[in-house]
Amino acid sequence: MKITIKQYDDPKKIRAVIRKGQWKKPTAGLAPGYAQANLVILPQRYAFDFLLFCQRNPKPCPLLEVLEPGQFATSFLSSAADVRTDLPLYNIYRKGTLQKVVPGIKELWQDDFVTFLIGCSYSFEEALIRAGIPVRHIEEGRNVPMYITSIPCNAAGIFKGTLVVSMRPMPADRIAPAVRITSRYSAVHGGPLHIGDPSKIGIRDIKRPDFGEAVTIRKDEVPLFWACGVTPQIAVMNARPDICIAHAPGHMFITDILNEELADQ
Repeated sequence: MKITIKQYDDPKKIRAVIRKGQWKKPTAGLAPGYAQANLVILPQRYAFDFLLFCQRNPKPCPLLEVLEPGQFATSFLSSAADVRTDLPLYNIYRKGTLQKVVPGIKELWQDDFVTFLIGCSYSFEEALIRAGIPVRHIEEGRNVPMYITSIPCNAAGIFKGTLVVSMRPMPADRIAPAVRITSRYSAVHGGPLHIGDPSKIGIRDIKRPDFGEAVTIRKDEVPLFWACGVTPQIAVMNARPDICIAHAPGHMFITDILNEELADQ
């Protein structure tokens, strides 16, 4: 059965489809109006250092919810959800190396796992689209392009690294409204951290993203870069914990929380 985005605008229905293994693609554009979240799962012995890393780097790592050790059901972001099954794809890291990408993690679950759910920029894309601002990766049916930058994060314990950013090209006359709109959503990365020349933040080739897929940038467009929730995965590679489970870039946890509930007043 072919699953299309238009068939599934309800978060619970989408999570049920994902749980059955029927959706293994990026989640951009799914459940319009509802927030999405990045995922990091670590053994409890690493949890304090990672929590501190998030607190010291709120732009790329805005925490939405942290679960108790061993808990796999969220209490704030959703109901009847399971972080072990309800994302399309998961990255499994061992000693900082990406070992495999899997559609579920029940067989890997440990009683000492602490789950961190982090705001995702997919959440403000609905507001951009409503304002008539193009979101190119949705238009082209691609995963959002993401890049490792030269911007250092604030280290915490064993976790350190540089920021990852996501990129969306905009016509010059749409930059100001895009900045204004996304700045209302600090819980999901807020406004862009860089506009224009990618080399200024250490990106050598904008046509070759480190994660996701390249999108069309037209001659009259300017690239805008937002802090990205893949940033913790760079820190995990550097920290080399025994095991870490994270979302595959672009494959998020879809919540029951409306984007507007996360917007700054």
